[in-house]
Order: sequence, then structure tokens, then C-alpha cells
Amino acid sequence: MGLNVTQKLIKSHLVSGEMNPGEEIAIKIDQTLTQDATGTMVMLELDAMGLKEPKTEVSCQYVDHNIIQNDFKNPDDHLFLWSACRKFGLWFSKPGNGVSHPVHMENLGVSGKTMVGSDSHTPAAGSLGMLAIGTGGLEVALAIAGEPFYVNMPKVWGVKLTGELPDWISAKDVILELLRRHDVSGGVGKVIEYYGPGLKNLSAMDRHVIANMGAELGATTSVFPSDEEVKRFLKVHGREKDWVELVADEDATYDEHEEIDLSKLVPLIACPSSPGNVVEVSKVAGKPVFQAMIGSSANPAYRDFAIPAMMVKGRRTQDQVSFDINPSSRQNLENLANFGFLNDLVRAGARVHQAGCNGCIGMGQAPATNKISLRTVPRNFPGRSGTKEDQVYLCSPETAAAAALTGVITDPRTLEMEYPKFKEPDQIEIVECLTPPVKDGHKHELIMGPNIKPLPKFESLSDHIEGPALLKTGDNVSTDEILPAGTKVLPFRSNIPEISKFTYYQVDETYYDRAMEHQSSGSMIVGGENYGQGSSREHAAIAPRYLGVKAVIAKSYARIHRKNLINFGILPLTFENKADYDGIDQNDVLEIKDVKKAVQSGNSVEVINKTKNTSFKAVLDLTERQKESILAGSLINIILEKHN
Repeated sequence: MGLNVTQKLIKSHLVSGEMNPGEEIAIKIDQTLTQDATGTMVMLELDAMGLKEPKTEVSCQYVDHNIIQNDFKNPDDHLFLWSACRKFGLWFSKPGNGVSHPVHMENLGVSGKTMVGSDSHTPAAGSLGMLAIGTGGLEVALAIAGEPFYVNMPKVWGVKLTGELPDWISAKDVILELLRRHDVSGGVGKVIEYYGPGLKNLSAMDRHVIANMGAELGATTSVFPSDEEVKRFLKVHGREKDWVELVADEDATYDEHEEIDLSKLVPLIACPSSPGNVVEVSKVAGKPVFQAMIGSSANPAYRDFAIPAMMVKGRRTQDQVSFDINPSSRQNLENLANFGFLNDLVRAGARVHQAGCNGCIGMGQAPATNKISLRTVPRNFPGRSGTKEDQVYLCSPETAAAAALTGVITDPRTLEMEYPKFKEPDQIEIVECLTPPVKDGHKHELIMGPNIKPLPKFESLSDHIEGPALLKTGDNVSTDEILPAGTKVLPFRSNIPEISKFTYYQVDETYYDRAMEHQSSGSMIVGGENYGQGSSREHAAIAPRYLGVKAVIAKSYARIHRKNLINFGILPLTFENKADYDGIDQNDVLEIKDVKKAVQSGNSVEVINKTKNTSFKAVLDLTERQKESILAGSLINIILEKHN
């Protein structure tokens, strides 16, 4: 039986385990990606481990999230990350170079390789025929140190693409169609692999858009074949030597099947406040719009800016609409200027920002209160934009530009203009912006500003856990709600005591003060389905742990967040009977006895509700490695004992 692309990638990097869905496997990692919002913790972890040099083929640290310099904190961290790259032998991308995912694709991504990244949109590199997986920073640090990456063998979900995209429809509508069909948890435990005749009509950067937002389906990653289109992309970027053909065998099979006829797609839009809340643009047309933002890791292609520029050329965007352009890379910015597109955007009323993540993670460009913002970003979780009462819609560049011109949500097919005829250029200006590793890096010193604090020390697992359920959440609570992003919060990413003050701030502003009352004695969290979806930021596990959270009891978890909870010693319990969720009220005192025995045996545990005088069963499903991490109080404790 032939192999699909996912199976080929895993088989060629398999270190241990069998490729049976659900079974834990270990794979060798070739590359790593870190960004500044999560990379500071990775660098602190590497320093604690005493790393002399990376064991990966390529590891790059990008500064793309926290690039606004309101005070000393962000620039101090930028210098720290630069010094860490010199010390540990990593590539470095300074502020202004652009968003990590497209910049990596332009400069360092290699077909047929594996990569883990401390950013949930790392799967964007699947557009090149890579196996790229987002995970917590601690696991990225281990990969840099040469350790394999452990993951449960996912099912491979084959999505066959046929037909060709009509005018006014683009790659964003493809992934929004999958989200419309399957919502934000439809890809959990799966790799989405795209194949079929429709691929020849999608550029490598179109595929990047689709692979990037596979994360919003909860997928382990997304994979495309490395074919002639990938070869063309690498050739344009002067890296044809990094191309290898990697396609599915003719008799390859998939665990699950899906088909999308590209020719039948219509403009789609995700309404507030979930990427899965997708409807046809025509269903919400006419609503007034006050911001239209183009750019981000989810729509980083040159064409994603060029087509809007062609749409607005010679026209003026509406005065009440903030038309924000977030260039995805320094290279894109230069080429947009060289070809005249940047001038067309500016003359139409665009505000051009520095190349980086910017408004996508609430780092500037916050929308007006309760006013609609159309964005080509990957997420619209509540408050992520920087405005607590936001109304963020996710859409294609075509739909965003149409709204900028009309002032209302507009199906771009109704505009009185022809669809811009755009052709990917065969030659572009190559901008070499990355700093390669230096030799004898261990001789260099880390530059650490006053906001950078060492990792907190976490005690080993207690045999008896008792405390109030300080928070009870609903379904699909995101890591943005557990530990927000934005200009107020992310500057403290290297200072756990300070950043912990924002824990669950989006959900309950009183949580921090209440948690501090129980920091030493301990507390718990009760969650619904898909708890911890979204960003890979491990701060969403470290901060609750610092505040005394001993266990989370949820109906189900997002993959990355569950691993982060385990890595930092928080018990990730699952209701054996989901109906028991209804029997717990916030602030009920919960108790778990003989915890160590339960962890070691792997059995379910009895949770006693002392307030209600009831009890229920919760499942504790851990591998042997995960048991070791929980018992030690955190994986970092094991690492430090091993390396010191």
C-alpha cells in the first residue's frame, strides 16, 4: 500500500513508536521556529539547560509580535533575544523583518523537513511540503537541544481539491469553507493533507494561507505536496536547491476524506467571535465597517496586497474606515514599493505599518468600541484585537478591500469593477534580512534587562489536592482568554509574576486577586469542550501554575494547551461523564486524594465536591513520560536535573 505525504514525512523522521493513529510516536526535528512572544521563555530554558550549540539543522528566532516600543520592556527583550541567538548559535530576525511564518518560508523552509515552533501557526510551513507543528516553548527548547518531539500519531484527513477558484474568491475562502463545515475542533487529532487536480491552481503562498489557518480547526498540522508550484516559489526566492519532490503515491489512502470543488466557492466571512462562525459574505452585507485590515501570517502573500492595491487604485477609501496595511515581510514591502502597489494603497487612504504581526495579536490598530473591523488575520477571539468590546470579522483581502471602498460589508462580486488580473512575478527583489549563527557563540554573554526574570521554581506533585474551583468556563475557551496578548500584557512575557496578573482577565477581572488568596494552598479550573484552543503560548499554563492552579477538569482539551499543562505540572483531568460538569458551581471546594498513586497507575481519579457532598470520576490519560513530568512538578524540573 502506498503512502501519503504525511506518512512519508513521519516515516523518514520516525525515532520510536508505530504509525498507528492514537499511538505515541517520536520524530526527529530538523528545524525550529520561535517568535518573541514565546521565544524569551525558550531562551531562558536553553540558558538553564546550559546549551552550547543547537542540534537542529536550522533554528531561527524571529521578533515579530512585540515590536511596538512604548517603553524599555520590548526593546530590552529584543536585545536579549539577539544576544541569546549569538550565545546559542541560532539564526536571528530583527524587528521589522516581518512575520515569522512567511519570512521563514521565503528564507529557510525546506521541502521534506520537519519543524516545531512555539507558535500555533507554525503549520503554515506545510505549504512547502514540510511537517511543521506548533507546540509549547519548552518542547521547542528540547528539540533545539536534540531531543525528539513526541506526539500521538494523528489521523490523516485527505482533502481533495478540484476545479479552479472563480474571480473574487481566494485561498482564504478555501479554509473558511472547511471551518464552516467543521468548526474550530473539527481537525483535532488529525493532519489535514491536501491533494487533487485543484492544487495546480493554488500558488505556494495560497497554500500558506490554507495551512496557516488549519490551526483554527484544531489540527495537528496541515500538509501540501512539494510539487512544481513549490519548486517555482523556491526558484523565485533564489532557493531552488532546497526543493525536493514529495508527493503522495498513486495508491495512497487517507483515514478520512473530504472534497472541495474550488469553482463552487463563494466569498465567506467568519463573524464575531470565533473563526468557526462562518457565513457567506452576502448574508451580512450592508453592515457598517470602521476598519479594514490586510496582512498577517494568515494572508501574507505578495498577491494579498497587490490585488487590494489594484482594487483601490485611483479610488478613495471611506473616511470613517481605518484602512490598515500590515506588510508581512520586509521583502514584500520593498517589492510592493518597487512595483508601485504601495503608492496606490497610500493614495487611496491606507495606513502602512511596519512589517510584523501588529494588530493580529492586539499590538496596535485596535478597533473602535463595538464597531466592525474586517481583518485578514487568522483569529477573532473576544478581545484579541486590543478592544474588549470588539466586533472582528475574518475575511479575504478582496472582501476587506471592498469594505474599505464602500464603508459596509460588501460581497466583492457586486463591485462595479473587473476582478484585477494578477500574475505572480517570475522575478522579485530578494531582501536578505536574517542574521546567521555566529561561531563560538558560548563565549558571548546574555543581555538581560530589568524586566527579564528567571523561571519560577515549581514544587513536585502533592499527594493531596484540595481547593476551590475558582473559575468555571464554557466551551472553546482560548489561550487568549486564559492569558491575553496585546500591548499591556505581552511586554511581560519574560516576567511570570507580572504577566500572571492578567490571567483570565478577559473572562473574570477578579480572578487574579482571588487566585492569590489560594496561591499556596491551591485551586482548580473547570472547563468545557476544546479548552485552551488557539495560541501555543505556554504562559497560559505557566501563569495559572504560578498562581496555584493544581488541576484543570474539562470536557476536552486543545492539543497544545493540554501538553503545556502537563509540561508545567498541572493535572489535565477529563470528565468521565460530561454531565458531571453541570454539577459543579464556581467556588465549589474540590478534593482529590492519593494523587501520586492515581498518576502512576494511570487510572481515573475520584473528585470529591466537598461543597455539594458529591463526587464524580475524572480520566487521567497520561503516557509514561507525561506521568514523570506531572510527578516532578514540571518538565523543566526534569530537564534541569538532567543538565545540571
